Amino acid sequence: MAAISLSKVEDTAPALVSLYKSAGVSLRKHGLEGLRAAVYLVVDYSGSMRPYYKDGSVQELADRVLGLSAHLDDDGTVPVVFFSTDVDAVAEISLTDHQGLEQYATGLGHMGRTNYHVAMDAVIDHYLDSGSTDPALVVFQTDGGPSSKPAAERYVCKAAKLPLFWQFIGFGDPDSRQFDFLRKLDELAVPDRRLVDNAGFFHAGVDPRAVSDAELYDRLLGEFPKWLVAARAQRVVRPC
Repeated sequence: MAAISLSKVEDTAPALVSLYKSAGVSLRKHGLEGLRAAVYLVVDYSGSMRPYYKDGSVQELADRVLGLSAHLDDDGTVPVVFFSTDVDAVAEISLTDHQGLEQYATGLGHMGRTNYHVAMDAVIDHYLDSGSTDPALVVFQTDGGPSSKPAAERYVCKAAKLPLFWQFIGFGDPDSRQFDFLRKLDELAVPDRRLVDNAGFFHAGVDPRAVSDAELYDRLLGEFPKWLVAARAQRVVRPC
């Protein structure tokens, strides 16, 4: 059973109903129906991201993540971390308040560089402070590689001991070498470098809005079930 019912989504967020239904189909396909998990959204606020805020790509991703979260987490909210050189803001979107990310981001000021590790640190702190023991799916969007690759790699390896799965999504040219690091990160050795494979990566292309809801959800959830099995076996996530 979904954490939040279809009828409640229809009442509180009618614009998200189709996303909620599509997410439900993908969850069933991947054997995740009835799972309880926290969901986070991390969005790149570096200077090169400006077009993706203006054309609605970031807003659309946020809506899709919220539609998925409604199946997994009954609080109806998704923490959102905006990052560039540092963490620019930690906000929330909810079923009753999920529009206006472009306007919100405009108020954050200077768009800096791309430091993954500061955003990862913010998510880890938020999760630990929440007291949750449920697994967490972190949707981590970026349009390029990190300014500090060693720091990002170190955080992914350290975070493998926590019940957090990092699903990276690339916006931009799929052939750009900016994303070579994320492909490498997706393949870091287990158990030599990290306890379990706790990260995945896929590319959403130059126009992420062109990726269908069904495809996006399938790719968001593609590696998550395998991580759950491995994380439960290693007692990173409590057994069912």
